[in-house]
Amino acid sequence: MSAILPPATLGMLGGGQLGRFFVSAAHELGYKVWVLDPDPHSPAGQIAERHLAAAYDDYAALDELAQHCAAITTEFENVPADTLDYLAKFIPVRPSAAAVGVCQNRIAEKTFLRDHGLPHGAFAPVHAEDDIRNANAGLFPGILKVARFGYDGKGQAVVNDRDEALAAFRAFGGETCILEQKLHLDYEVSIVLARDENGVVKCFPTAENSHRKGILDVSMVPARGSACLRDSAAEYAERIAEKLGYIGTLGVEFFVSHGQLYVNEMAPRPHNSGHYTVDACVTSQYEQQVRALCGLPLGDARAHSAAVMVNILGDLWVEKTESGRGGEHYREPDWSRLHAYPNLKLHFYGKHHARPGRKMAHFTVLDGDFDRAVKIAMEARAAIGIKDE
Repeated sequence: MSAILPPATLGMLGGGQLGRFFVSAAHELGYKVWVLDPDPHSPAGQIAERHLAAAYDDYAALDELAQHCAAITTEFENVPADTLDYLAKFIPVRPSAAAVGVCQNRIAEKTFLRDHGLPHGAFAPVHAEDDIRNANAGLFPGILKVARFGYDGKGQAVVNDRDEALAAFRAFGGETCILEQKLHLDYEVSIVLARDENGVVKCFPTAENSHRKGILDVSMVPARGSACLRDSAAEYAERIAEKLGYIGTLGVEFFVSHGQLYVNEMAPRPHNSGHYTVDACVTSQYEQQVRALCGLPLGDARAHSAAVMVNILGDLWVEKTESGRGGEHYREPDWSRLHAYPNLKLHFYGKHHARPGRKMAHFTVLDGDFDRAVKIAMEARAAIGIKDE
């Protein structure tokens, strides 16, 4: 495919914060963007040239997108594969429906890892209660997860034995699940990379991640593990991208257990843990997404600073009342507490309503010294009112 050059129009399926950053990156490179997302208030749709507020299987809207866009990508892994296949009949779609399809089903994902000799925890598909009754005893304690549409800790339950697994399966309505062995966790890391149509790969530095209530809380770059472990994570992520025939930006999450890497999951899009690349790297993960989509040479993924990224959730706006009636009201946080730090970059997502657990913004602290970056980020995190639980 010949390169798609500005001022071409690009299509984005999904209108969340990842799409919003893509729109900004595309605009800076001279492109226009149309966004398809059913939410009339979608953050990406607010700044795009056009927002089609329609369902992902609205074929009239898909036809309009295909007619006016030069290529299509996604910021949301749960866009139906049929939608991607349909659009690919008319214009380039990157990543492909086949690649996205592997990543949007946990059973397909773990089977892919097993078939390609990539390190992963033991697992078993669960289609019916008998699959739990007959599961290998070594899978307990484990985690039962719905096979599709679970994210940020949703749709999963820690299960210590078969009885708890059966109860969780029933609570999920008998939906197809996967039972994964619960690994001892040293810490978690992730790799974000970009791969172009010629198989050229650019990996960003490995991030070390911590979560609260299943949602990413803090990412630190570079990860504090050994150089060997960081290199191995990049090699595994590159192999995944190659085997998927992937074109675009890809996130790969790893568990580190007893010093060994295990692939947790893949995200066929930019990744929350890669937000730091906007401020700390020569090229951001979102610009790489634009470049891979349009057939442009990938940019330099090198970091020029140590970085610590902190997620800001809607909980920060919610204040419990002291009336004893269990009520709550909303207040705007005091952002001056963050702006007091000169090396802190604050990014809002343009979401119209704050609610607990909703990703509303993030900040990244940059510094030439990693330990100082961590210290400042943790001070700023506490100053704005984010509490450890």
